[in-house]
Amino acid sequence: MISVVIPVYCEAESLPKLYQEIKEVLSSYEKEYIFVDDGSTDSSFELLEALAAKDDNISIIRFRRNFGKSAALKAGFDRAKGDIVFTIDSDLQDNPAEMPSFIEKIKEGYDLVSGWKKNRKDPLIRKVASILYNKATSLLFGLKLHDYNCGFKLYRKVVVKELEIYGELHRYIPVMANSKGFKITEIPVSHRARPYGKSKFGGERYLRGFFDLLTIRLITYYINSPLYLFGSVGSLFSLSGITIAIYLSYMKIFHSMPLSNRPLLFLAILFILLGLQFFSIGLIGELIVNQTR
Repeated sequence: MISVVIPVYCEAESLPKLYQEIKEVLSSYEKEYIFVDDGSTDSSFELLEALAAKDDNISIIRFRRNFGKSAALKAGFDRAKGDIVFTIDSDLQDNPAEMPSFIEKIKEGYDLVSGWKKNRKDPLIRKVASILYNKATSLLFGLKLHDYNCGFKLYRKVVVKELEIYGELHRYIPVMANSKGFKITEIPVSHRARPYGKSKFGGERYLRGFFDLLTIRLITYYINSPLYLFGSVGSLFSLSGITIAIYLSYMKIFHSMPLSNRPLLFLAILFILLGLQFFSIGLIGELIVNQTR
């Protein structure tokens, strides 16, 4: 059985065609469609109700307000019953005709197959930002993918049931799955021009994406050993402060240099105190982790 999870936010014009395209492609499969209305303010929900009245395979989750794509995906994953789970955006830029290629790929033993929008139909600034983001993420986490944030993906059921996504962590789903030992791959997919409306994402998402990058690094590498992170930062500050203090002591003892008017003295004290604070945070984190095991 195949579950298709489709986050929806103000895409009323696209929904009938998207549903029809998916239905035709998966006509030979047992399937369910899970539309998650993420607080749409247009007629998306009413249109989904009309579709559901004609097809018992459709279920609808409706949020009272816009909570974001991660929340929508999480709600869809919790509802999904299929052995494999597709996610696809509702703006018609992904082509459902490529779903069989995902199914054939996952049969090779992979747990997650991610789409790669090789020829993006987006403005230049978004293309450049995407290239930089994907290269930085690949270098930081050691998982070489061309397109982490493609919404067109296929998962085995076990993957979606283990994912804990919130905020805007949907961008890093391959990283999270990889950290749990699942096998990840990607296939090129066509990227169609948006036929209706405009993108709902603004420039502020780039800043949030940076913060999410730090969050993912923390929860995938240091969630069970916070002292490794905070201890490393604390060591850097402490060693810097001690080095400065040794230099000042040398200048005081052998060159009779006064220290009362040297800003370096206060910088050394600051660095040493910061180092001790980071060590303390790391130790407290270790105690918390130990108590929750």
